[in-house]
Amino acid sequence: MNAIATDQLPVLVIGAGPAGLAAAAHLLDRGLEPLVLEAGPAAGAAVREWAHVRLFSTWGEVADPAAEKLLAPTGWVKPDAKTYPTGGDWAADYLQPLADVLGDKVRLGATVTGVSRAGRDRIVDADRETQPFVVHVTYADGREERIFARAVIDASGTWTLPSPAGASGLPALGEKAAADRVSYRVPALKDPAVRARYAGKRVAVIGSGASAFTALASFADLAREEEGTKAVWILRRGISGSTFGGGTADQLPARGALGLAAKAAVDEGHADAVTGFRTEAIERDGERLVLVAEDGRRLDPVDEVVVLTGFRPDLSFLSELRLALDERLQAPVELAPLIDPNQHSCGTVYPHGVKELSHPEQGVYLVGMKSYGRAPTFLALTGYEQVRSVVAAIAGDHESAERVELVLPETGVCGGAGLFDQPDADQPDTAPDADGGGCCAPAAPALIQLGSTNAAPSCG
Repeated sequence: MNAIATDQLPVLVIGAGPAGLAAAAHLLDRGLEPLVLEAGPAAGAAVREWAHVRLFSTWGEVADPAAEKLLAPTGWVKPDAKTYPTGGDWAADYLQPLADVLGDKVRLGATVTGVSRAGRDRIVDADRETQPFVVHVTYADGREERIFARAVIDASGTWTLPSPAGASGLPALGEKAAADRVSYRVPALKDPAVRARYAGKRVAVIGSGASAFTALASFADLAREEEGTKAVWILRRGISGSTFGGGTADQLPARGALGLAAKAAVDEGHADAVTGFRTEAIERDGERLVLVAEDGRRLDPVDEVVVLTGFRPDLSFLSELRLALDERLQAPVELAPLIDPNQHSCGTVYPHGVKELSHPEQGVYLVGMKSYGRAPTFLALTGYEQVRSVVAAIAGDHESAERVELVLPETGVCGGAGLFDQPDADQPDTAPDADGGGCCAPAAPALIQLGSTNAAPSCG
């Protein structure tokens, strides 16, 4: 297949989530043909799995401009920019309408199993860059297909690979055997079946980010209604500074409210905090589970374990491509120093694009949450800037690709969860200034914090 024919091929986008659908909108705006492959049964399939969780980013911060432009002729009306959507709202009121507009350019139930260069495995140099990409796809009905593409944008996220309970990054001994009692998602406690699973139970919550806060606050609400419900909060490091964020001083008010609700869960006795506990094993004790730490400590038995320790990218289907990934974060090497959670919060990561997202394999890009690898500091608006820049590069508009067109609000736009959606009553009417700061709380309020004082707080 020659270069001219390659230029006529579609740009293949993996994942019909926020970043993937935004990429498709930008491609159409540039006159390029997108083909979006979504493994799930609906657009935003991963977002729908946390439909019950409320973002601490407003509607004004979670819609892409090119997508809004594509939606406008359909009569779509953007929700109130100052309100906070749930995952379900985001999927139903934005992602699904966007997928509907894209029509047959989005294929559902399509799992990408491999990406390579046509006729070239990762070893072969000869004429490599002149060959199109070849993408192997398996559909929900078992069919297999080979698709050729001029470029590949991987926006598949990290949702499918939650990190385990084991502090070493490996599953704790017995974790897989206890799978019937271990969950890796924030429980939807308003669902009667889920509520019945946890009501009146002793539940271990492992994690220290926004998802853990959300779970603690939710279990506290359940404990107030269902006697015997108790959370045990497992923290791998000690407590200091501002574990729960800045409270009323947090520059992102919904995030501050979330931290205060989690703090209240501990203060009111609905959750007990266990610090410096690095899980080594999960053992059976009859119908219950016992968590064992690396130092030999054993906790009292619990009925359920909720593991909220982050996510990691699935790189298995990209193994035939030449990617330059940071050895620690599994993010593009040029981007990694900018997002290292040991050095940065989400408010200190500046907008970036094709330069930081490029690989030795020209024409392939990891965008959205997946581009951050294991770093938890991803910003929704930053993801939209990523796809704008990448698509401009694919279209040959290198000036636009290298130009930063995004000015982040001071609060940033963290992925994560919030607990309220009353902008007039609970937060400022106007956005903070655009310089400095971020979604992570300022250091001044001394509530409680994980880790050393050198580490930036995680934004979820």
